[in-house]
Amino acid sequence: MSRSFITILLVLLSLMLVSCAEPKPDILKPNEKAFEEEDAYILFALRAEQVNENDAAAQIFNTLYAKSEKKEYLYRSLENELIAKEYEKVIKQVDEISKGSINDYTLIRVKVVALIELEKFDEAKTLAVELVKKSNAVNDYLLVSDIYIKKEEYDTALKYLESAYIKNYNEKILDKMSIVLYVNLERKKDAIAQLETHTRVHGCSETICHRLIGFYSNENNVDGLLSVYLRLYSLNKSEDIATKITQIYSYKKDYIKLMGFLESSKSDDKALFELYSYTKNYKKAFTLADKLYKNSGDINYLGQSAIYEYESAKDKKNKLMLQSVIHKLEKVVKIDSNPLYLNYLGYVLIDHDIDIKKGMKYIKKVLVVKPNSSFYLDSLAWGYYKLGNCKKAKDIMNRVVKLEGGDDPEVLKHVKLIDKCIKNKKGKK
Repeated sequence: MSRSFITILLVLLSLMLVSCAEPKPDILKPNEKAFEEEDAYILFALRAEQVNENDAAAQIFNTLYAKSEKKEYLYRSLENELIAKEYEKVIKQVDEISKGSINDYTLIRVKVVALIELEKFDEAKTLAVELVKKSNAVNDYLLVSDIYIKKEEYDTALKYLESAYIKNYNEKILDKMSIVLYVNLERKKDAIAQLETHTRVHGCSETICHRLIGFYSNENNVDGLLSVYLRLYSLNKSEDIATKITQIYSYKKDYIKLMGFLESSKSDDKALFELYSYTKNYKKAFTLADKLYKNSGDINYLGQSAIYEYESAKDKKNKLMLQSVIHKLEKVVKIDSNPLYLNYLGYVLIDHDIDIKKGMKYIKKVLVVKPNSSFYLDSLAWGYYKLGNCKKAKDIMNRVVKLEGGDDPEVLKHVKLIDKCIKNKKGKK
């Protein structure tokens, strides 16, 4: 025993000597002290519990009971003895007090727990069954079921759990029932059905949802998992749950429903943006890219916003739209010389006859890094075509058609127009 606690007991001893001669009042009013030092005893007992000196705490509470005859002190004393693993002592003390009666349900429960800890399951079962017949209390049904589970009599344990559950549809009892069904009795479908029936009537609490997730995961039931995660998300809109839902929708390739979930939950705008891009929903991609740029300052989102603004425009010649796209891309390429943005800006300037030579300068910057790209070479050739230098354009396109991507419809369209340009110029000569 620690020195600090020896000190506590010495102080208590002195208090006992001072108060031992005090007579007990016949009738105590509510919250009335049984003796002068009662509060001090309580503080010492609580301190003993705090420092895990449960034997000492039990002794102090027992003294409190002896001096006041308040049952709550007796119960607290026995609880501390259970924690201190003084099981035989607990049983002896309960027997001395109860004298074979089971009218004090708390005392009997304490004894049953002590018997279980000593693995005296048959004795514990007999007493617990007798107790539950009298008390009809939910916790006593649970106590009996625990004993049957330890005895591996799972069918009987389940009956007691079911009797407890129908009293108030307690989800903790249901959770225990589902484990017995799924793990011990291997009635997996019944376990899941019990949980799902409960959720339809009483809703899917976090406890029940997580249990279903465990079972559905073990069964590799993707649809079941998705259903539960969606219900769980309505209770707890956490990032982790939203991520699980996104992953399952992606696994199922159900992009329409995934899009709907991300739009309504606003849980992952980055994933939603990628989905818009993947499904070529350019109008929504353009709007969301603007939002992401404003929120994050990531210049790539500004570049994506420009591209999708252009791609989503019904009228590709709209001057205000073109000004907006060019302004964004010029801002982007000053910071990020990504070939994608340089080429796109250059091509827009060339294709719309806004500033062909400036556009070609951007394309040439790209070709320093990517000299054999069919798409970037096509853009340069298109610039020469726009300037009227069809021969130069043709020389470049002869290279393009031999490269990967040379059969792209846009490239082939340019080839025809450049060939036509050359024929027209030959005809004029």
